[in-house]
Amino acid sequence: MTSFFFTGSFTPSRTQPTWEFEGAGGRLPHQQHQTSSLPEQGREDAPDCTCTVSNRVFGIGTHRGAVGRTAMRRTLMNLGLGLLLATTAVVSSASAQEVNLMNGVTPRPGDDQMVAADAFKKDGPWKIGMSHFGVNANTWTVQMSHEAESAAKKDSRVGQFILLDANLSQSKQIADIEDLIAQKVDAIIVTPVTPTSADAGIAKAVAAGIPVIVHTGLTETDKYTVDIQGGGQHFGKVMGDFLVKKLGGKGNIWVLRGYPAHPEDINRYAGLLEALKGTDIKIVAEDAGKWQYDTGKQVCEAFYLNDPQVDGIWSSGADMSRACMDVFTQYGTPIPPITGEGNNGFFGQWIESGIDSIAPEYGPEQGAAGVRAAVALLEGKPLHKRYVYEPEGWGIDKAKAAYRKDLSANAWFPSSLTEEELKSYYGNP
Repeated sequence: MTSFFFTGSFTPSRTQPTWEFEGAGGRLPHQQHQTSSLPEQGREDAPDCTCTVSNRVFGIGTHRGAVGRTAMRRTLMNLGLGLLLATTAVVSSASAQEVNLMNGVTPRPGDDQMVAADAFKKDGPWKIGMSHFGVNANTWTVQMSHEAESAAKKDSRVGQFILLDANLSQSKQIADIEDLIAQKVDAIIVTPVTPTSADAGIAKAVAAGIPVIVHTGLTETDKYTVDIQGGGQHFGKVMGDFLVKKLGGKGNIWVLRGYPAHPEDINRYAGLLEALKGTDIKIVAEDAGKWQYDTGKQVCEAFYLNDPQVDGIWSSGADMSRACMDVFTQYGTPIPPITGEGNNGFFGQWIESGIDSIAPEYGPEQGAAGVRAAVALLEGKPLHKRYVYEPEGWGIDKAKAAYRKDLSANAWFPSSLTEEELKSYYGNP
């Protein structure tokens, strides 16, 4: 039976869903709250387990005499060994690709680094730890935690799942990873606060023989064992390309960004700038809505009151998109083209309003993908060192197919939560 432990603080909020983790004392209800600051933090990476096989076969010809026969036998033996090693490498690569971490997650193109089979294999039950950059950051991060918890609960070999909440603090994340190492967990999953907040911890964990899986934010270190990245730059460019096409390459836009210094915000913004290159589109207002509805609404209303004339809005997150839509509705003004995301609340407003939009995919199921990667390593399966998650953006038809009237605005897609879990966390009264 899997036991779950959570450490962190929760403050009730009308706009956030109730959720809970199961500990030794039973079900512990908690509620998420929105946080408004992003302190700094440091982190460590996990070890690189790379298998590289190269083979050279030199000319086989006709040899005479004992020396020739010996040389020929040696050459044939080398050839056979080389073919065996090469075949093993191919099989390992194929096996790694067969591990389904999450739909849309694929090996990073051009990177053939592998984690060798059996490198971290051990018998269960396993103790898996997770250092989360900020469970309460927004509704997406809460669901990502649920997805991780659910994936661990579904595997009976996971005896204990420990989730530690850094609460957007770099120093807290450093301490959390140290804590997980001290608890001698079998694998550590890290979602970084900043690009460097977990680097030191990752390196220390790997040196201790603990595999580290990183997702939901790039790190500067490459010492992790497995990296699963949602392609922040791709995400931002999908939205930027949509606005470029919709506006005919010219006009003024507002930009609502996520948490300052968070790697996902940095990469999404870089994708936007890439999309705007060579166009006549200008960013006339820009601020951090911190991926939250309330903060996003404050930012968007400030933009509107300063100058309501805008041709399009690039929003780095669906909660901020919904907030901006509400601002325009509040003032009785048509909503300009605005980017969204795979969020149930946004889907509902998009469908009802019929506005021009696109929803890049960035599913909270990445939380489950991290757990699946940890399990695969402990099973002894080979994995690629780096994976990417860069699906196409969703149009209105796909949004209509996914939209759930029976769920609250806080549900995100795609999700691997069971129907029972979805209704428990996000079901409308």
